[in-house]
Amino acid sequence: MSTPTLTLDDSGPAPAIRLTGRLVTEHLGHVERAFATASPQGGTVRIDLDALEALDTGGAWMIADLKARLEAAGDRVDLIDTDGQRAELIDAVIAALPEEEGLEAPARGLVPWLAGIGEKTAGVGASAMSLMSFVGQTLASLVTCLFRPRRWRTAALVSQMEETGFNAIPIVVLMSFLIGVVLSFQGASQLRQFGAEVFVVDLIAISILRELGILLTAIIVAGRSGSAFTASIGSMKVREELDAMRTLGLDPIEVLVLPRVIALVIMLPILGFIANVSGLLGGAIMSWIELGVSPSMFITRLQENTDVWHLIIGMIKAPVFAAIIATVACWQAMQVQSSADSVGRHTTISVVQSIFLVIVADAVFSIFFAELGL
Repeated sequence: MSTPTLTLDDSGPAPAIRLTGRLVTEHLGHVERAFATASPQGGTVRIDLDALEALDTGGAWMIADLKARLEAAGDRVDLIDTDGQRAELIDAVIAALPEEEGLEAPARGLVPWLAGIGEKTAGVGASAMSLMSFVGQTLASLVTCLFRPRRWRTAALVSQMEETGFNAIPIVVLMSFLIGVVLSFQGASQLRQFGAEVFVVDLIAISILRELGILLTAIIVAGRSGSAFTASIGSMKVREELDAMRTLGLDPIEVLVLPRVIALVIMLPILGFIANVSGLLGGAIMSWIELGVSPSMFITRLQENTDVWHLIIGMIKAPVFAAIIATVACWQAMQVQSSADSVGRHTTISVVQSIFLVIVADAVFSIFFAELGL
C-alpha cells in the first residue's frame, strides 16, 4: 500500500495541489496536517487527482473540505481528473454535506451564566403574559358558549370526561390506598411511643381529607391527563390541523381546549372524593392490622372527631387544581413548534409547571383557610 501524499507545485501558470497514493479513510491521518495547512496563493488553484491510486468517501470529504476552504478564501478551484470518476465521487460528497453549520457550543464563564439567568428571567415574564392571554381567550370562548348552547361540543366533553375521569380511577384508587396504608403505619409507629395510638384515626382523616387526597390526585392527573392534553393538541399543531380548523372557521380553543378544561373541572372533584374513600380504607385496614383498631371503632372515631369542613376544604380545591392543570397543558400545546422534539419538550414542561402551580395554589389555600380559622 502506498501512503497518500500532498505536494504543492507553484512552477506552472497556476498553483497546483497534486495528490498521490491511496487516499482512503484508514490512511487519512498521514495527510491530515498537510490538508489543514495547504493554502496556495493564486486566483485559480488546480487539484490534480490523476495520480491517486484509490479514493473513498473519507478522502473525498477531505478534498471537498479543502475545496470549500479555498473557495471561501476567494480562489477558484479546478479538479483535474482524466477519467472523471474521482470528481464524481467528490461532487456526490459535496452534495450530501449539510448546508447549515452546527450550533456553536455555549459560552462558559460567569458573564454568560449571568446573562443566561437574565434571559430566563425575562422569559418567565413573557411566558406569564402568554399564559394570562391564553386564559383570557379560554374564558372568552366559555362565555360565548354559555350564551350560545348550540356551540357546546357535547360528544367531545363526554369523551374527555371518560378519558380523564373514569379511566383514571384504578391508578387513583391504588395510589390513595397505599398512601393511607403508609400514613397509618408511620403514624402508629410514632404515636405508640406516647400511648396515643387511637389518634391515628384523626391523623389519617385530616391528612387525607384536607390535603393529601386531592393533592396527590391532582399530581397523578397532571402526569396522566395533562401530558396527554399537551401531546395530543401539540401533535395536531405539528400536522397543521389547527391551521386547517381556522381555515374552516373553527376556533381551536372552543373545539379542543374547552372540552378538556370543563371535563377535568367536573371529574377531578369526583376523583378526589374516590381518593379520599380509598385512602381512608387503606388507613383503616392498616390500623386494624397494626394497632388493633377495629373498623367500627375507626368509623366511630372518624364521625365524632373529624369535622366535615376538612372534606369540604379538599373539595373546594379540586376545581381550581383542575383548571390549572388543563389550562397549562393546553397552553403548552399551543407553544409547540413544527417538530416531534418540540412536542416531547413541551409535554415535559407542562407536567412540571402544572405540578408546581398546583402546589403553589395548595399553599395559598392553606394560608387562606388558616387565616379564616378553618
